[in-house]
Amino acid sequence: MRIFLFLLGTFIYSTIFGQKTLLHCGRLINTRAGTVQTEMTVIIEKNKIIEVLKGYTSAAVSDVVVDLKNYTVMPGLMDCHVHLESQTSPTEYTDRFVRNPPDIAFASVAYAEKTLMTGFTTVRDLGGSGVNIALRNAINKRSIKGPRVYTAGKSIATTGGHADPTNGYRKDMMGDPGPAEGVVNGAADCYKAVRQRYKDGSDLVKITASGGVLSVAKSGENPQFTDEELKAIVTAAKDYGFKVAAHCHGAEAMKRAVLAGVNSVEHGTYMTEEIMALMKERGTYMVPTLTAGRSVADSARKPGYYPDIITPKALAIGSKLQSTFAKAYKAGVPIAFGTDAGVYAHGKNWLEFVYMHEAGMPAMEAIQAATIKAADLIGISDILGSIEKNKLADVIAVEGDPIKDITVMGKVRFIMKDGVIFKQD
Repeated sequence: MRIFLFLLGTFIYSTIFGQKTLLHCGRLINTRAGTVQTEMTVIIEKNKIIEVLKGYTSAAVSDVVVDLKNYTVMPGLMDCHVHLESQTSPTEYTDRFVRNPPDIAFASVAYAEKTLMTGFTTVRDLGGSGVNIALRNAINKRSIKGPRVYTAGKSIATTGGHADPTNGYRKDMMGDPGPAEGVVNGAADCYKAVRQRYKDGSDLVKITASGGVLSVAKSGENPQFTDEELKAIVTAAKDYGFKVAAHCHGAEAMKRAVLAGVNSVEHGTYMTEEIMALMKERGTYMVPTLTAGRSVADSARKPGYYPDIITPKALAIGSKLQSTFAKAYKAGVPIAFGTDAGVYAHGKNWLEFVYMHEAGMPAMEAIQAATIKAADLIGISDILGSIEKNKLADVIAVEGDPIKDITVMGKVRFIMKDGVIFKQD
């Protein structure tokens, strides 16, 4: 009878007051202030943080307590540049001729789960075949496990540009892809391509403003959009509530994109002091992708890994990213965390923290780049990026103290996304 009354009381209490989850945090990173607080309690109800309190708060009968007293707790991490549809492989350039959309979709499910299980609860997917939109929807419906995805759908390029999907094809297979496929020429095409992204269900626009490393094309840095085309893309994007991410390696392409009003420069390999000053003045973010730079340079040293036209680009550009990032950071350019996952193996996103720290960025600022700064770039700082009252409950915990040893960012032991616990060691 006593057990029955106890269970009945618990049920009534939970129904009236709602079950809460209490996280007892040994160390809690305040990403807004850039400080570490000790012995804190984060109280979560459903999918929201309702209180952040000093000390280890006692739980009610129906509450769940998670003991994180020996860990460092912080907001769920954000990677502002991933490609969840693919992963580097020496057969990547022939795979495109034999893989169907279902093959891409099944592979992306594994990549998405691996990303979430390393502590990245939010990502920007910056270009794929369009499967990335369906992947986002499936994750939102909780049909599969994965991070919260903000996707660009298909990237936008010019004919022969970095994201032209038929680069390197046999002439009789090239065809003439247009705005629906993400290939534009002239302002009218640019408007149509942005509107097509809206129709497809994209969350933002990604353009390839310069040549790129892994496209089957000669230049990795030449400008590939005119000023008129860039202005049309940015104007159309604003009409539809899109932010614009611009893949850029070369200086001229970067300057044009920044002056046109893009929100972020991806990679930024040959960024000059003039461009750094412009980005700082305009609040344009740099998303450095240092992990991708290391990876492509390493892969290029393996005979036959890339087509011959790609290898020299990978060696030249990949090895330069970290030194450019160091200069941009010192110059005060806004930095948001991004890795280009897919160009290297998914699940190693945390290595970006190590490379950023090596280049001179303090550990706390690197963590802020992957939380509060990334949230600002994506446009979600009102709901994510810090552990504060009324924000969504995206919380992770790492073993050890990342402020003293940044490598512990690879030792994530607890993951909560949207109030749901996905990992608890």
